[in-house]
Amino acid sequence: MPDPAFHPDVLDRDPVSLLLDTVDAMTPAELDALPYGMIQLDAGGRILKYNAVESRLASLPQAQAIGKQFFTEIAPCTKVQAFYGRFREGVIRESLDVTFQFHFAFKQHPRDVTVRLFYSRRTRSVWVIISDRTGTAWSDTA
Repeated sequence: MPDPAFHPDVLDRDPVSLLLDTVDAMTPAELDALPYGMIQLDAGGRILKYNAVESRLASLPQAQAIGKQFFTEIAPCTKVQAFYGRFREGVIRESLDVTFQFHFAFKQHPRDVTVRLFYSRRTRSVWVIISDRTGTAWSDTA
């Protein structure tokens, strides 16, 4: 008899897609243990969660990021169509899963990264997953 918990499509999904199925319920400690940056934004772009990896890579303490506007107060270089435009369109459609390359033009620590934006219908928020360009390769399902 097949295992009812096993779903064949799981084998076809990348690890980040599988993570996104459970990320809304993760504790801060679980988010901090992930190997890449994770930021949860509300529909207006306010930071709800900001994990330890992103805090370290961006040289910004978590306490200083939570509650701030990501696109204007934390990373104004992202307020461009390639990033903010995709975010806004996904929030309006309540559907977003896109991966792209981006350059964070921070004065202290500029970074070339791979970004994945994912809309969670469960929490009506957007997860921003950030990895350096040599990190995990994610498939673009948008």
